[in-house]
Amino acid sequence: MAPEHTLSAPPSLGDLAQDQPVALFLDFDGTLVDIAPTPDSIMVPQGLAASLRCLSENLSGRLALVSGRSVADLRRHLGHIAIACAGSHGVERFNADGTPTGPGVEPVPTEVTTALRTFALARDGLAYEDKSYGAALHFRARPELGEEAIAHATKVANDAGMSLKHGSCVVEIVGKDAAKSTAVSAFMAAEPFVGARPVFVGDDLTDEDGFRAASELGGFGIVVGERVETRARYRIDGPQGVRTWLGI
Repeated sequence: MAPEHTLSAPPSLGDLAQDQPVALFLDFDGTLVDIAPTPDSIMVPQGLAASLRCLSENLSGRLALVSGRSVADLRRHLGHIAIACAGSHGVERFNADGTPTGPGVEPVPTEVTTALRTFALARDGLAYEDKSYGAALHFRARPELGEEAIAHATKVANDAGMSLKHGSCVVEIVGKDAAKSTAVSAFMAAEPFVGARPVFVGDDLTDEDGFRAASELGGFGIVVGERVETRARYRIDGPQGVRTWLGI
C-alpha cells in the first residue's frame, strides 16, 4: 500500500473520460455523506439522490453504490433511485432497474446476532447494529472498548465460520464471500459497465478490496480522508470534496 500523504488529487471526470469511458463505484458513509455518531444519524445532503441519478445518466448508467449498508438501508436514505446498488459489502447486488443480480444470500445465524447484541447491551456506549446480512458492533462513542469488541467479534465469527470486516470504530461479522471487490468484478462483467475504466471511491478499510479490484481491471481507487496506507492512486479530503469532484 502507498502512504496516503504522497497521493495527489484525481484528474477531473472529464479528463478521465477522454480516452476511455469511466465506470464509477461509490461508497456511501464517509464518501458521499459525512460519518455520524450512529448509522441512523447521518445527514444526507438535499438533492443527493437526484444528483446521483443525473450523474448515472451522464455516464450511460455506469455508476454503482457499493456500501456496507444493506440495499434496503440505502434506499431508506435515498429512495428507489434508478442506479445500480451493491449492499452488505457486495453480497446484495441490484441493477439500475431494480432487478437483483447474483446468487441468493443467507442471513446471519441467530446465534451470531444474539452473541453480539448481548455483548453490546452489557457495555454502556457500545452499539449493536442488526443488518440484513451482517451484524456489527460500533464503538465510536467508547473507543476504549474497541479492542474488547474486536476480540469478541473475532471469536464469534471464527466459531460460526464467518468473516470479519474492520471499519472506522466498527467491527462487523459477514459471510465468507462478502467483499466490495466481488461487486466491482460482477458489475464490470456486464453491460453497461463492461469495457469501461473502473474508478472506486471510498474512505474505509473495507473499500481497499474495491480499490484492488478496480486496479486489476485497469482502473484505480480514490481514497477519501486521512488514512495513512492505501491501495488507492489518488486522494480527496472528504465527502464535500467528493461531491465537488463528481459535480453534484
